[in-house]
Amino acid sequence: MRTLETNTSGCVSEFILLGFPCRREIQILLFVLFSIIYFLILMGNAAIICAVWSSWKLHTPMYILLANFSFLEICYVSSDVPKMLANIISQTKSISYAGCLLQFYFFFSMCVAESLFLSVMSFDRFLAICRPLHYPIIMTHRLCVLLVVFCWVGGFLWLLTPLFLISQVPFCGPNTVDHFLCDLAPLLALSCAPVSGIRLICGIMSSLIIFLTLLYILGTYFCVLSVVLQMSSGSGRQKAFSTCASHLAVISLFYGSVMVMYVSPGSGEYPGIQKFVTLFYALATPFFNPLIYNFRNKDMEEALKKLIIGKKIVDKFKVHKTVLG
Repeated sequence: MRTLETNTSGCVSEFILLGFPCRREIQILLFVLFSIIYFLILMGNAAIICAVWSSWKLHTPMYILLANFSFLEICYVSSDVPKMLANIISQTKSISYAGCLLQFYFFFSMCVAESLFLSVMSFDRFLAICRPLHYPIIMTHRLCVLLVVFCWVGGFLWLLTPLFLISQVPFCGPNTVDHFLCDLAPLLALSCAPVSGIRLICGIMSSLIIFLTLLYILGTYFCVLSVVLQMSSGSGRQKAFSTCASHLAVISLFYGSVMVMYVSPGSGEYPGIQKFVTLFYALATPFFNPLIYNFRNKDMEEALKKLIIGKKIVDKFKVHKTVLG
């Protein structure tokens, strides 16, 4: 394995992502396992997007947000998992300097965008349950589009400052990153200059986006639950509780792992724990999101059934046409 490659200026031109150092048999097993999970994530979230797109009944702000959230999850896992899979079976396990910075930027921009989407979806549920009469007036198609754009653009803009700061860090060697992706802490650990100021700024920015969005979500759901508990209709209360429970489960999965990783003190001092927690919110969270948040929804289940039945009818028609032709 190559351990160091520098450019003409003496700075590191590529990094070695150590990943999961273990026996070859276990690496092959991990490759198969992660490939299956990645495929299921793609299929599950793509099914949600197709269901929303094909059903006019689901062309509402709630489901438009869910479809964008599912597309975000596909982009999220695709920003790091393909490279991780390639490195598991590769002998070199290398990534270029520019590729490393791009992976860092896209992966964590998706993380920020996910937290913004969760906040926007909690705002949507707050309006639907706490202000049902004003909901159609406030949550218009135009506002929904603006909120979607805000989440996507906000995620990418938020990471510009950390990306610029890391791009100014000198890396003279060694270049082995004890991780399966280009994360902040293991990258800064390879710097050949003091980076305490960059650590502080990036730490403040990550804590700000985590706590601001989390507090907003908790505040909106406190209002939602207080209204739900006052509902006289049992069926309405049950439906509202079901929606809130699904959303809160997704929030717990995402924010629980992210806070352990980037907010808890000393989290970056244990590479094994760091890899496990990052792997959890990079793979497990996108894997469970469609199951928790979408497939428990009756409208979504009906749309998926119609989508599957419609595909079968089209396939039968094509077979019949082929036989006749």
